[in-house]
Parts: sequence; C-alpha cells; structure tokens
Amino acid sequence: MSSSDIFIGETIGTAILILLGGGVCAAVTLKASKARGAGWLAITFGWGFAVLTAVYTSAPLSGAHLNPAVTLAIAIKDDAWNNVLTYWSGQLLGAMIGAALVWVAYYGQFRAHLTDDKIVGDVKSVEAREAKAGPVLGVFSTGPEVRVVWQNLATEIIGTVVLVLAVLTQGLNDSGKGLGTLGALITALVVVSIGLSLGGPTGYAINPARDLGPRIVHALLPLPNKGGSDWTYAWIPVAGPLIGGALAAGLYNVAFA
Repeated sequence: MSSSDIFIGETIGTAILILLGGGVCAAVTLKASKARGAGWLAITFGWGFAVLTAVYTSAPLSGAHLNPAVTLAIAIKDDAWNNVLTYWSGQLLGAMIGAALVWVAYYGQFRAHLTDDKIVGDVKSVEAREAKAGPVLGVFSTGPEVRVVWQNLATEIIGTVVLVLAVLTQGLNDSGKGLGTLGALITALVVVSIGLSLGGPTGYAINPARDLGPRIVHALLPLPNKGGSDWTYAWIPVAGPLIGGALAAGLYNVAFA
C-alpha cells in the first residue's frame, strides 16, 4: 500500500465511521429527530454498523485501521513504524470531516435543540440556556457519567485492550496489514459488545481520533448555546486507547506470537 492510498483510505473510512456513529448519537439526542430517545441499544448497534461499513469501504486502500490505537498496536506487533503518522493523519482528518457532516445532516435538529424559543426566551443566562437545552457535546465526543480520573482512564484502557486483541488475533488479513472481510464483521460485533458491557462509565471512545477530531469540530462549529468542549477531560479518550493498544500488542506478542 502506498502512503497516498493509506491516507485516502483512512480519511474516507474514518469519515464514514464518525458520520454514521456520530449520526446515531445525534438521532437519539436531538430534538425534532425521529429517533429521539431510542436509547443505548440504538447507539451501540449504530456504532457497530458504522464500523462494519467503514471497514468494508476503506479496507482495499488502507487495511482499515480507522483507529490510532489499532495502528500503534500493529506497529508494535510487526515492528513497522514507517506509515504510522500517515495513518494517524488520515484518521484525524477523517474524524473531523465525519463530525462536520453530522452537523450538516442534522443542521435543523441542532437548531431546534439549541435555539428553542422557550429556551432562549425564558432563560437569560448562557449557562442556564445550555443546561435547559441539554448538552450536544455527546453527539461529537465522549464524557464520563462519574468523573473519577483513574477509573475513566482504566475503563478506556480495558475497552481498547479487548478491541485490539480481537483485531490482532482474528481480524487481520493474510498480509497482516489490516482487517479482512471476516475481521470486519468480527470487529463490528466486538465494538457492539464493548459498548453494551463497558460503555456505561465513559461512552467507550476506544479510539483517539473518534473523540479528538469531533471534539475539535464541536469547538469550532457556530452552534449557539452549545456548551463547552470539556478539554479538561479530552486527554483521557486519547491516552487511554493508546495505552490500551500498546498493552494489547505486548500481550499479543507474549501470548500469541
């Protein structure tokens, strides 16, 4: 695979991942959405299908890493570091594009959610309007239900170890470069499982690009009453998955290689 193929494949694949994954979060969260209130099952299966679609689309070009933690783990496993920055760059750009497309697709719903006449007219302070409207950061990125730093970090590490071990043990194609056809389905189901079992504490980022790219977009978009981007928490869904990916690669090399 050439560097250009890798960059294009990861950009397209991660954009699709975030468009569909962030899209289900928007569908469940925002006012005037037909899926409003559909709940956690809809979100977890929506993200699983997003992974499936993104992998099948991008695998021919880049091997469909779609996740800096997966790229790091494969680099450690194979001691091959040449294209790590290319993968990461495409993943971050794709995540930002996908998040921006969610905003476009749900533009009217964002406006209905954040500029409702009752919210704007009845509540004068910005902070009170944000609270009454309901935060939309969760459409873009993750956050903890209970803010305990060590637990939040540990949850992201544990979830990512599960994901990356699944990729390394049964999700790689013959060339060892990325996810094969069967691996796409397996990984999608693993993501659903992680969401159902381990997603409750932090929203299961398990992917630094999935969280950081959309968080940047949230900070930049002209959304009224949108609330803050919670940058004090933002390091956890970046550091946790990278640590988890490295641990999974080390475990793979000890136990499976």
